[in-house]
Amino acid sequence: MSNLSNLKKYAGHPVLLGTALLTATGLASRIIGFFYRIFLSHTIGAQGVGIYQLIFPVFALGIAFCGAGIQTAVSKYTAEAAGAGRCPQTYLYAGLMLSVSLSVLFTLLIYTGSDAIATVILDEPRCAALLRIVSLSLPLAAIHSCINGYYYGLQKTGVPSVSQLLEQICRVLCVYLIYRICESQGRTVTAAMAVWGIVLGELAGALFSLTVVRFVKCTERLSACLHQIVIFSIPLTTNRVLINLINSTEAILIPICLKAYGYSNEDALSIFGILTGMAMPMILFPSVLTNSVSVMLLPSISQAKAQKNQTLIHRTIRRTIESCLVLGFASTLFFLLTYSYIGQYLFANSLAGVYVRTLSFICPFMFLSTTLNSILHGLGHPTATLMLNLSSCLLRIAVIWFFVPVYGIRAYLYGMLASQMLSALCAILLLNRSKDL
Repeated sequence: MSNLSNLKKYAGHPVLLGTALLTATGLASRIIGFFYRIFLSHTIGAQGVGIYQLIFPVFALGIAFCGAGIQTAVSKYTAEAAGAGRCPQTYLYAGLMLSVSLSVLFTLLIYTGSDAIATVILDEPRCAALLRIVSLSLPLAAIHSCINGYYYGLQKTGVPSVSQLLEQICRVLCVYLIYRICESQGRTVTAAMAVWGIVLGELAGALFSLTVVRFVKCTERLSACLHQIVIFSIPLTTNRVLINLINSTEAILIPICLKAYGYSNEDALSIFGILTGMAMPMILFPSVLTNSVSVMLLPSISQAKAQKNQTLIHRTIRRTIESCLVLGFASTLFFLLTYSYIGQYLFANSLAGVYVRTLSFICPFMFLSTTLNSILHGLGHPTATLMLNLSSCLLRIAVIWFFVPVYGIRAYLYGMLASQMLSALCAILLLNRSKDL
């Protein structure tokens, strides 16, 4: 009887249920994305994937500026309002107002400045048209992000899970349809096809989210909720923007430093495409579980802190570290055993397999960093995670600038391992010294 009661207790736990649902849909989405990456590598080639990947730092910067910090703030305050019996929808309205306004502004900046960004910053004029297309998805992503944050705060993951899967399915189906149309008309297939897929996928996710969310009148003051979201999201947004700026610098510098090492422009873009469009997505595949856990940890830790439940916080941190280490080392072992198959048979590129083998060692540290940062956010330490992430990114930039021109791409792979180790170990030290524990 005791075992049955324990099973029922855990089965009804919102974090476990939410994590299970997010993991299931995230896994399905990753599997679809995995085959999608293979499809892209065969249709637009390694160089096309490299050009496609070059626009992502700019896109990610827009997402970070317009929605990442705001989504976390909406999630946190929705959880607190729901726990206190207040109206949580006001925080959704405030988040939407702020996020959509910023996204429209950022869309205009990217669209009008696409030529300059592509030529001067990305050092690849062919990215200009792609930037104009992808900028259209930012307001849609802002809507989608805020509504997801609202449901995460309520610890109801059904809507975010379905919208994530719907977005991925629509993206892939639309790209495949565009590909077949181009093929039937004898037109050249370019990376623009994949970028239109991003826009159409975000459109599907935003429309679904708007359809299912309940908009009700609340007694909470919108201005007060907006003020709370702005204050909390500033360090988070600063964190994401700075990290994405550095990541953008990182992505831009890799092809440049590879050319300084001796590669031609085409070869440098091909290596960049193999690394970021084939090897890294493969390494990130198991992180679907830790990402799901991270999303559910923030509202759970926020509520535990508000209730001063130190025992729950301690137990959550311990179990998080143990689980991430087990998953991380299992992933490393899997990639070490299968890297040759992954490169030769999945991507038809042996170099992708070599990169997977080297990058496999980052898995335990990467999974730890993701989940422990979420716990730090839940405890109210966004500034600490900002400094931690900045240190990790600056280490990678230094490796690219000083070592890649001398030792090639292998130096960058080792730099990634060192930065992930630094991030994970520092997060553990910060939690050890936290006054909330």
